[in-house]
Amino acid sequence: MGSEPVQRGRLGRADLLSLEQYSTARKEFRGRVLEHKRNRLIPIGPNVTWAFEDRLTIQYQIQEMLRVERIFEAAGIQDELDAYNPLIPDGSNWKVTFLIEFPDPDERKQRLAALKGIEGRCWVQVAGLERSYAIADEDLERENHEKTSSVHFLRFELDAEMVAQAKGGAPVSVGIDHPNYNYDVQLSEPQRKSLAADLV
Repeated sequence: MGSEPVQRGRLGRADLLSLEQYSTARKEFRGRVLEHKRNRLIPIGPNVTWAFEDRLTIQYQIQEMLRVERIFEAAGIQDELDAYNPLIPDGSNWKVTFLIEFPDPDERKQRLAALKGIEGRCWVQVAGLERSYAIADEDLERENHEKTSSVHFLRFELDAEMVAQAKGGAPVSVGIDHPNYNYDVQLSEPQRKSLAADLV
C-alpha cells in the first residue's frame, strides 16, 4: 500500500460516515488505518508505547466510538468531535497517546507508583537541536498522589528550525528520562517520514 495522503485540519460531521455507511466500509478502512499506524506506533523500552496521532487515526477512533456506542444523533456526534479533535496535530507539533503496559495487576500498581511524573519526562529531539519535552494531559489531570495513569496524552511543540530539519530528513529521536524509566529510540526512516508529514 502507498502512504496515506495527508489531510489537514479538524474533523467535522461531513468527514464521518453514518453508522450504516461505516458498517459497509469498516473492513477496508480499518485495514488502511492499521497500515498507516504501522510507522506511528513507537515502543520505548519494554513497557511504553507512543501512538503518534493524526487526522486519519483520530477519524478512525471517532468512527469506532460512534459504532460501539451506537451514536447517530447530531449532538452526540459533535461531542465526540469536540473530545477527539484536539488530538490532531496543528502543523508545528506532534500529538501522542502514551500507553504504559504491565500485564500483571500487582506489578502494574507498584510500577505506576514508581513512575509518577513520567509524562513530563517524555521528549522528542530533531538532529542535535534542543529536546522538546511533552506538555501532558491538557484535557484533565491523570495522576494522583499515589500513582501515574497508564494512559496520557502528550503534545510536543516544535520551533521553526525543528520543523524544517525534520521535514528535510534530519534524524529524529524520542525518549523518556524518568529516574525509573530511561530509554530512547532513534526513529527509522519510514517512521520519521510519517511524522514529518504532520508538519507544515
